[in-house]
Amino acid sequence: MALSQTQLAPLPAILIEPLVRAALLEDLGRAGDITTDSIVPSDQRATTVLAARQTGTIAGLDLAALAFRLIDPAIEFHREKRDGDPVAPGDVVARISGPARGILTGERVALNFLSRLSGIASATSALAEAIRHERATIVCTRKTTPGLRAVEKYAVRAGGGGNHRFGLDDAVLIKDNHIAMAGGVAIAIERAKAGVGHLVKIEVEVDTLEQLAEALPLGVDAVLLDNMSLDQLREAVAMVGGRALTEASGRVTPASAPAIAATGVDLISVGWLTHSAPILDIGLDFAD
Repeated sequence: MALSQTQLAPLPAILIEPLVRAALLEDLGRAGDITTDSIVPSDQRATTVLAARQTGTIAGLDLAALAFRLIDPAIEFHREKRDGDPVAPGDVVARISGPARGILTGERVALNFLSRLSGIASATSALAEAIRHERATIVCTRKTTPGLRAVEKYAVRAGGGGNHRFGLDDAVLIKDNHIAMAGGVAIAIERAKAGVGHLVKIEVEVDTLEQLAEALPLGVDAVLLDNMSLDQLREAVAMVGGRALTEASGRVTPASAPAIAATGVDLISVGWLTHSAPILDIGLDFAD
């Protein structure tokens, strides 16, 4: 189920500003925007719009606005849409007016963030819509662009999904390699329970129903049912019987998601949402 606008809390400015500053510094290089500065008079003003070229869901407006503001505080950024809003081709997302040099200099960084995050939100929204009649929630993973995890996971929330772990320190996820190195499911779980605090949740990844049967009596909080068939997922959900959250992963697409959700799992995790979702095409146009 998609988040309402009141539930989608904006990211703190102190979190996003270093990302936008770094992107601007990368673009400005050692001499600034030599193209714009040599062509556009310093006193010229412009009125422009950010317009959608595709159907999708918007995310990243705070980063886009900040890109322009850091270049020139005199630039005015007026939103016509909010993060989480759907858009169709031609829809105006925001109106930008002010010094023309600053608008052109900040354009690419603003669009890079806005298009990237809106692409993630759009892909998430498509999956969430595909399973809207089921109880399951689409969640992302740690397969994120280095340095951009917080904003990419925010974009998933804007698209109506939820977040898995943000890092290695906020929950235990016992995966196949942990199990292999520990020597089995049970010993891995027992070591994890002995090694972390009582407030830390523990999830274990299982590939087979036999592994699931071994894990359940040990009181884990969630089980990740990795690359199981639909029949296996249904049986796994019945075995769990509400004693832990059930999470399905592997080969999830808008076409396959409804059948996966119909097995009764609580969560469907999708790595490609943040590592390879296509951008949403958004452009900056001069207003008529």
